[in-house]
Amino acid sequence: MSKQEFLSRLLQALSGLPEDDVAERIAFYSESIDDRIEEGMSEEEAVACVGSVEEIRAQVLSEIPLPKLVKEKVKPKRALRAWEVVLIVLGFPVWFPLTVASCVIVFALYIVSWALVIALWAVVLSFFVVSIAGLALTVVQFAQKQPVQALLILGASLFLAGASVLLFFAAVAASKGVVKLTKKIGVGTKNIFVKKEK
Repeated sequence: MSKQEFLSRLLQALSGLPEDDVAERIAFYSESIDDRIEEGMSEEEAVACVGSVEEIRAQVLSEIPLPKLVKEKVKPKRALRAWEVVLIVLGFPVWFPLTVASCVIVFALYIVSWALVIALWAVVLSFFVVSIAGLALTVVQFAQKQPVQALLILGASLFLAGASVLLFFAAVAASKGVVKLTKKIGVGTKNIFVKKEK
């Protein structure tokens, strides 16, 4: 792909973002390609080295703060007509509570996902602590010459230790999953405020 074709695709992919950010990124990647060409690469190799348009768009979108995107989106392109203002005002008792309720539900689901991860970590910790206490109690039971009870407690302690190890890996995976979900929610929210122009 030529430099000009890459830059035009990038410009199209970044449409809808704040104009100053788009101009800054286009200038950055143009200069980056030029630098690589000066180092001896062909134009196609230089373009391939900077990455794909989709990767660059995702990176740019993740770096731009959400308030800046919202401000750009709500900036009026033209003055509202009188009938549009009337509809907005008259519809306020309907659209505002629905918007707030939707946001609250999404936020509550997000909080619940983190609460489940925290609860899983609490179970891992409690299983581990109880298994350590059980091992100590096993020693006490053997010292009191109660081998049957000591073996039962030892078995339960080893079971809880094994369960805590398995649950540890589950808790790590769940934590990573919720962190990925957080990033996807952030990028998805930003995508709502960025309209790709065709």
